[in-house]
Amino acid sequence: MTVHTLQGLRILLADDHAAVRMGFRLLLEGAGAEVVGEADSGEKAVTAFSELKPAMLMMDVSMPGIGGLGALERLLAHHPDARVLILSAHDDAQIPARALRAGATGYLSKRAQPQELLRAVATVARGQRYIDPDIAPALALAQFSGGQDPVTALTEKEFAVFLQLAQGRTVAEIADSHNLSPSTVGTHLYHIKQKLNVSNAAELALVAIRSGLIEV
Repeated sequence: MTVHTLQGLRILLADDHAAVRMGFRLLLEGAGAEVVGEADSGEKAVTAFSELKPAMLMMDVSMPGIGGLGALERLLAHHPDARVLILSAHDDAQIPARALRAGATGYLSKRAQPQELLRAVATVARGQRYIDPDIAPALALAQFSGGQDPVTALTEKEFAVFLQLAQGRTVAEIADSHNLSPSTVGTHLYHIKQKLNVSNAAELALVAIRSGLIEV
């Protein structure tokens, strides 16, 4: 399998934008891959992976429900050997660092050129680690930044809840999508507020914007 040829590779796509999925499908099938299914949420991606058993999953971070990071955690709990390429439109180092730490095989920015996407897919399909070359320097630097970004103080669970809250979802919605009790989400929220020194949802969103985790 070369960078340009993905002949016979069975891929599952997960992105909540139909036009984006179509673009990926055309690119991948043009390189010889077979897109065996599509999902528009993290929950559907996990279910489809179990049903279709693809060679790999291409999944966006920002999706309804549990999102890409929550889906990654849930997927790997049931399929620890799953090969997952995480994609994101954000340029920060937080999401790729957490995705790779959670077990993603690779990470690629959606701003990457088509040939780089094919290279990433081929690499992940072989079970090899792939990191977007445009993100790699910032990712390496973040390891030695001394935690200047306050978001780095959050645990993986807190970070997942923080992202959802910053995107405007309620405690009840997060509890439902993550199969948690509202009191557990409330506890996470309390710790998040303490660590980030914020007092309300607007301030949470502002921290997320400043950290490059959500777009305005």
